[in-house]
Amino acid sequence: MTISQEQATWFAQSFAQLGDNVEHAVLGKRPVIDLVLVAMLSEGHVLLEDVPGTGKTSLARALAQSVQGTNTRIQFTPDLLPGDITGITVYDQKSGEFEFHAGPIFANIVLADEINRASPKTQAALLEVMEESNVTVDGISRAVGVPFLVIATQNPVEQAGTYRLPEAQLDRFLMKTSLGYPDHASTLRILGGGAMATKQINPVVTPQTLVSMTDLAKDIYVDALVLDYIARVVDATRSADQVRLGVSIRGALALTRATRARAASQGRTYATPDDVKALVIPTLAHRLILQAEAEFDGVTAEAVLGQVLLEVPPPTQREAV
Repeated sequence: MTISQEQATWFAQSFAQLGDNVEHAVLGKRPVIDLVLVAMLSEGHVLLEDVPGTGKTSLARALAQSVQGTNTRIQFTPDLLPGDITGITVYDQKSGEFEFHAGPIFANIVLADEINRASPKTQAALLEVMEESNVTVDGISRAVGVPFLVIATQNPVEQAGTYRLPEAQLDRFLMKTSLGYPDHASTLRILGGGAMATKQINPVVTPQTLVSMTDLAKDIYVDALVLDYIARVVDATRSADQVRLGVSIRGALALTRATRARAASQGRTYATPDDVKALVIPTLAHRLILQAEAEFDGVTAEAVLGQVLLEVPPPTQREAV
């Protein structure tokens, strides 16, 4: 069932209000803020990879503060254990029973700071919860609730004491993006004290609002020609010469969900090929595994997807609803 225009307008207004609130703390980065919001409303997770001091943590904390829900921060370190994230079962001598002590993963928005500093065993503790929104401890599965968003950060420059995220872990993130340095005008505003501290950010939406927006995004109409365009783009990544492993069906589904959410954020009841184009690189680039020769020659996944978008023609007309 396609959403009404009134619902799409409300969605766009709520989306803009949330983005404006986050932008009080992260100046000059509205496109990245919008990408993170699209990922959240697509029931996905975000990996922010950038050099230190660009505002990765500030963005995550500002978004968490903007929602009237629970939020936690997990500082990933080499000695962090899986139970420190998911929680543990403790025996209570008074009652003679085992009690579950929930870990910080049980929150609406979870900031996984410097995720690549933890061991692969600890990183793997996030695999189930990021895919299924459940945590299994001692054979018992517990839901983390809705909405649920993991925003992870990592520094690509410093490699000492870090562990590279495996491909299975990267594939759990709906998007991977970076903030980059602010432009000159934004830098002047920041230096002049124009950026608000994240602790001063006030909530503007409730978790129930986010759930309603997520449900509306699922009802955005996606024409068969647009779905075919997504499928052709995904197929092209698998046959590209520089690619050893292309985009999986999980990646294709993620792109489709994000396309719906982006269309709703624009106040439309239907998705367009432009929505797909805008999301291809942040949604698919981290899922590509390039040939060793291509990496040695300096080829990037972003460049490969840019060429794919040039070679795969988008549909030029829309079928009747």
